[in-house]
Amino acid sequence: MENALKKLKNFLEKEQFEKIERIDNPYLHEFLAEWIEWLQPSKIFVCTDSPEDEEYVRWKALYYGEEKMLEMPRHTVHYDNYYDQARDKANTKLLVPKGVTLPFLNTMDREEGLREIREIMKGIMRGKELFICFFVLGPKNSVFTIPAVQLTDSAYVAHSEFLLYRKGYEEFVRMGPTRNFLKFVHSAGELDERKTSKNLDKRRIYIDLVDETVYSANTQYGGNTIGLKKLAFRLTIQRAVREGWLSEHMFLMRVNGPNGRKTYFTGAYPSMCGKTSTAMIPWENIVGDDLVFIKNLDGRARAVNVEIGVFGIIEGVNEKDDPIIWKVLHSPVEIIFSNVLVKDGRPYWNGMGIPIPDEGENHSGKWWRGKKDKEGKEIPPSHKNARFTVRLEAFPNLDREALENPCGVEVGGMIFGGRDPDTWPPVREAFNWQHGVITMGASLESETTAATLGKEGVRAFNPMSILDFLSVHIGDYIRNYLEFGRKLKKTPKIFAVNYFLRENGQWLNEKLDKAVWLKWMELRVHGDVEAIETPIGYIPKYDDLKVLFKQVLNKEYSKEDYEKQFKIRVPELLAKIERIWKIYEPLDNIPEELFKELEKEKERLLKAREKYGDYISPFILLKS
Repeated sequence: MENALKKLKNFLEKEQFEKIERIDNPYLHEFLAEWIEWLQPSKIFVCTDSPEDEEYVRWKALYYGEEKMLEMPRHTVHYDNYYDQARDKANTKLLVPKGVTLPFLNTMDREEGLREIREIMKGIMRGKELFICFFVLGPKNSVFTIPAVQLTDSAYVAHSEFLLYRKGYEEFVRMGPTRNFLKFVHSAGELDERKTSKNLDKRRIYIDLVDETVYSANTQYGGNTIGLKKLAFRLTIQRAVREGWLSEHMFLMRVNGPNGRKTYFTGAYPSMCGKTSTAMIPWENIVGDDLVFIKNLDGRARAVNVEIGVFGIIEGVNEKDDPIIWKVLHSPVEIIFSNVLVKDGRPYWNGMGIPIPDEGENHSGKWWRGKKDKEGKEIPPSHKNARFTVRLEAFPNLDREALENPCGVEVGGMIFGGRDPDTWPPVREAFNWQHGVITMGASLESETTAATLGKEGVRAFNPMSILDFLSVHIGDYIRNYLEFGRKLKKTPKIFAVNYFLRENGQWLNEKLDKAVWLKWMELRVHGDVEAIETPIGYIPKYDDLKVLFKQVLNKEYSKEDYEKQFKIRVPELLAKIERIWKIYEPLDNIPEELFKELEKEKERLLKAREKYGDYISPFILLKS
């Protein structure tokens, strides 16, 4: 290991070597020496926590042409290759030892994967500058802290991480010799004249679950390259299941109750199901929009935001529906826009609610309305997966204290939300932790939209909104969830929401109604209102919702609307139980409690149908 430090002294200029030498960690030195020798960069810069080092990275992103300045101060734009605009699911693989099977997941033999990625990455940084960056997941110096080191030849990737994560160089210095850090090795590979990744046929994202290392090559798109985000998420899920805590694809927000009361909720929703819009309701407070760690501290579930920034989808963001995000995007705070249209130094995106120019530059290069790609498809002004990257501190409704609390915040409620046209009511509460985990979290589905998959109405199974990122057997993941709740002295209440109910082609909810469901959930956490018991959990009483609609939205709420929204749709609910059962039944290692809980719900529904029929009014249940 001493040899590693000697090698590093040869590889690095004196000033850069001294930064590494300050970290007394032979395991880190060995990792760095091995990969610097393999990648063969022409220049190396080590990032400490100093503002000067961050500024250096920011400047290099412009100098190397990976970002361009926009008219608004501190705003830049980055473009990915036209065919490198999203997570590459096919080439994102979990490297697992022989004999390990993980249902639903894209796995590969570890030895074979490591051989392939090493071959692809050999000498890949010749003529390029390597940035060595240190970050932490979760607040610093806390039971939640997980340190991480990122090697990348993309100043854009390094810049993005400075916006999204807490700096970790001093944390590495403080920790000394430990193996307890995550490792990320990324190269954008050879770049074309637009400074985008060229060799997409060799694009690979391999996640080594044994060595907690992620390798990413020949790609720049953030979801494939920003190591600490969804790539690290796979590693932290595995660690959480091993150690008995939860690493989740959830927002963290504060709902403000009566008399200044603060109640914190986490929420897991698949894409296009209302996750961001819920977390961003203007009169509540955001802590995080994407990833949380939840641990048992003194018998209570406490949560932190893993990140300090937002890597958000910009399509459809407009002044009316998203006033807070809109204001942030038009403020001189540091923002990286990616894959949007730029005209005269200003960014434009689809669905922004104002006229968009007929020409400019976008992810396809020079763009004009009607331009087609080589497949003959018309190119929109901005990509549907175009993004903005910004620190949470830019948001006026940020709960700053909660964001940096080393002990996290107590979770009062946990919400699971899907896109469902005809089954789940808009909001309901589970009977208990196990009932919620299984019939709400582990049974989560989301109806696909025509915009994403070209086929509308297909129900995609997505338990806890985590299927794309799982790195353990689904049975072990659910078992850990159940165990976690059993060990708590006080369990959070679990709720399910559905903003997408339709009848005769008409929406049964309006966009902002979710603000009312949130207030009701907050009251239920504290036992302030009663609820109606149904076969699938507790639902709100009409009188309580009528008051809340008036208070929150200054809106009248009719009995007719309530009855349509909250009737118990027995045939659809039974069909859902059957679908979920069929998904889990063929798998081994599924907790027995899952089938028992589904069976109990089925029996309650059958009994209710016998008594009241297929569609049961909440008013009938209230009287019974």
